[in-house]
Amino acid sequence: MAKMLRQIDDEAIEKPFNRSQFVRLMRYMMVYKKYMIGSILLMAVATVCSLGQPFLQSRAIGYLQDKDMLSYIPYLVGGMVLLGIANALCTRQRVRWMDTSGRKALATLRQDLFDHIQTLSFSFFDTHSAGKILVRVINDVNELNDLFTNGIVNVLVQCFTVLLLLVIMFIVNWKLTLIGMCILPLLLFLMFKIKRVMRRRWQIVRMKRSSMNGYLHESLTGMRVTEAFVREEENADTFANVNNDIRKSWMRAIYINASFWPFLDITGTIGTVLVYYFGVRFMGEGGLELANLLLILWYLGRFWEPLNNLSNFYNSLLTASASMERIFEIMDTPPDIADREGAKEMPPIKGSVDFEHVDFSYDGEKQVLRDVSFHVEPGQTIALVGPTGAGKSTIVNLLSRFYDVTGGAVKIDGMDIRDAKLLSMRRQMSVMMQDSFIFSGTIMENIRYGRLDATDEEVIEAAKAVDAHSFIMNMEKGYETEVNERGSSLSVGQRQLISFARALLNDPKILILDEATSSIDTETELLIQKALAVLLKGRTSFVIAHRLSTIRNADCIMVVSDGVITERGTHDELIRLKGGHYRGLCEAQYRFMLE
Repeated sequence: MAKMLRQIDDEAIEKPFNRSQFVRLMRYMMVYKKYMIGSILLMAVATVCSLGQPFLQSRAIGYLQDKDMLSYIPYLVGGMVLLGIANALCTRQRVRWMDTSGRKALATLRQDLFDHIQTLSFSFFDTHSAGKILVRVINDVNELNDLFTNGIVNVLVQCFTVLLLLVIMFIVNWKLTLIGMCILPLLLFLMFKIKRVMRRRWQIVRMKRSSMNGYLHESLTGMRVTEAFVREEENADTFANVNNDIRKSWMRAIYINASFWPFLDITGTIGTVLVYYFGVRFMGEGGLELANLLLILWYLGRFWEPLNNLSNFYNSLLTASASMERIFEIMDTPPDIADREGAKEMPPIKGSVDFEHVDFSYDGEKQVLRDVSFHVEPGQTIALVGPTGAGKSTIVNLLSRFYDVTGGAVKIDGMDIRDAKLLSMRRQMSVMMQDSFIFSGTIMENIRYGRLDATDEEVIEAAKAVDAHSFIMNMEKGYETEVNERGSSLSVGQRQLISFARALLNDPKILILDEATSSIDTETELLIQKALAVLLKGRTSFVIAHRLSTIRNADCIMVVSDGVITERGTHDELIRLKGGHYRGLCEAQYRFMLE
């Protein structure tokens, strides 16, 4: 767990802005360019309405000094009301459009990311923790929310607002405008200096939260192990440290965040005081009306807001750069196992399998398989036995093309599986792993997982074939019983029987059982032996198991040791080999049964 926390924390907090990735990200928004253009127009109208209200208000104050103009004041007040209503309506519709388009774009990006992750090979998941991937799909995509829903449109409108304010103020009185703008260099310096520190501290908070998400995922997934090894107290201490670390990071960010606004207010107040001082002097000299002085003061107060928003956008853009890079890093990771150019659909499989001088290495250094060759006739059952780490699971993983061979070839019906389209091949195979994974949902849905068009009757027949029907019907809602993620409400044997029914329902031409009966008790094992004999008939099957009762009737038993096949033959043939590994395994199990 600590290692995973370090992996997430050690990633760069801040990334330099990548223009090409930003353009690539904006393609997701360009799908909704009509909404964006409409939002820009609405925000421009809203800005004009918002700035029009102080203008009418200043005119009304000016008319108070002239009795002949008093009759126009109600019209000015009515105009301010209408501008306020128009501003509110435009802003409301703009928020609705941008939230809708931004959320849709984020959903599309997250879907594309998830879809790509599903295409990645086993080697990717061997080197990337689930917690780290979750951070990409959830946290990093969420970091782009402000950019998608507000940032892109707002930056254009804020620039328009700044320019419009400057034009109006210079027209009203250019001297007072320059006096008010004299504090602008100091304000910009403070804004970008403090905002840079603020951005880094909030990024640290987000990274700490990502670490907590990853830690929680791993802790909850391994809760059974935690309780079995009485690690609750140590884990609670670790979580307390992580939680306290987030609190401290949050308080540091809040401290600098709280200090920004006083600086902004003080600097703005200096500019306002200068405008008041020189404005009163200009009025005394007869060169400035009260209405214009008030108008410049109001507009000057409004001037700092868009500047602050622009600096926020700059900070959001830099923050988003880190998330963009991490997202596109995964999306640009090519799957190690993919269809070759010119790959063809796999014809209906008959079932012959050939390993031709196969070599394989996971890391390019240590050889796991060395010059493995064998031929399997359609319908034969092949049992693979041998010590842990000998290469048994690697053989069936290569047959399923979860990995590609580093030397030689694997062929089905004489066709190199690398020349076949991956999905067309896997649809004709079923694999039951040692870890029987049960998804949250009903038992019916779990058995139907690999063949969604199967009828209820077919699902029930598959369950009956492996003797799962009786225990399913004894449950409260039968096949409609809801099971938790990973099947925690089921026994190990029940989970394996459901997984076995799932594999058989697919009606595969090649069936792979990787330690599929390792956790089934003796009574349950006896129930499925008869079903196995019937269901394996007519299918090419590869069985990895240590129990002799599961493999003794196989057409061929291959002993794998240190990456090579050292023995092969039927049970009777191998049992006669004095000093053979298989014979030693049988004798050891026999002695264990006697004890």
